[in-house]
Amino acid sequence: MLEKPKHVLAHKPYHILAKPEDVAEKVLAVGDPGRATLISKLLEEPKLVNENRGYLVYTGKWKGERVTVATHGIGAPSAAIVFEELRMLGAKVIIRLGTTGGFRKEIGVGSIVIPVGALYEPGGTIGLYVKGTCFPAVADPEIVLKLEEAFKNEGFQVFKGIIASSDAFHGEESASVKWATIGALSVEMECATLFTLSWLRGFRSGASLLVIDNLATGEYLEYGKRRSELEKKAAIAALNALIKV
Repeated sequence: MLEKPKHVLAHKPYHILAKPEDVAEKVLAVGDPGRATLISKLLEEPKLVNENRGYLVYTGKWKGERVTVATHGIGAPSAAIVFEELRMLGAKVIIRLGTTGGFRKEIGVGSIVIPVGALYEPGGTIGLYVKGTCFPAVADPEIVLKLEEAFKNEGFQVFKGIIASSDAFHGEESASVKWATIGALSVEMECATLFTLSWLRGFRSGASLLVIDNLATGEYLEYGKRRSELEKKAAIAALNALIKV
């Protein structure tokens, strides 16, 4: 019988220059450093523990429980660095709070997509990890359910299913037609990497995505008061789910 592989973390963080005691076991990860800063202001006793390379990382408390809010940047290569290094520093749960573009007319802007898994094109960042294997990029089932509950409690319309993760923001239009045809709910850039790494490196993961545009209707959620309010509500919901897993 094959021995179950051990998750050996042989490297050290080169970009997140924090100590293990600076990072909580439960992490909320976002792409935009500005969003990380805004969410940190919701925490009790927030402390900036890394700003190297623009990867802002804050640790504080949410409803009395220690949590970290971390910036993962844009796209799989950047996100993979951050997820790997957060795990090296002791993270056991990482939930991504991001944005997404919906494929179906009913997935309106301001709603939430919670992926149970993410499809992705062969190769790219994930290909270097799994070497051609059709590795299933799936979220932790319990985290999916906790996120669904938390966002419904905050009054969001929630869609749950498979999404697509793209490595090329400005080059995904033709692929999006295919992804929508085979049933993907929406597209973003980092979830497949997060889910894959969580199984390879031995942490739990999930994601919650605010719909900011709809490729079927052309609808777009402009920057402004409504979007800011929705992003704050989404952060509260994600933090509530984070401390329950």
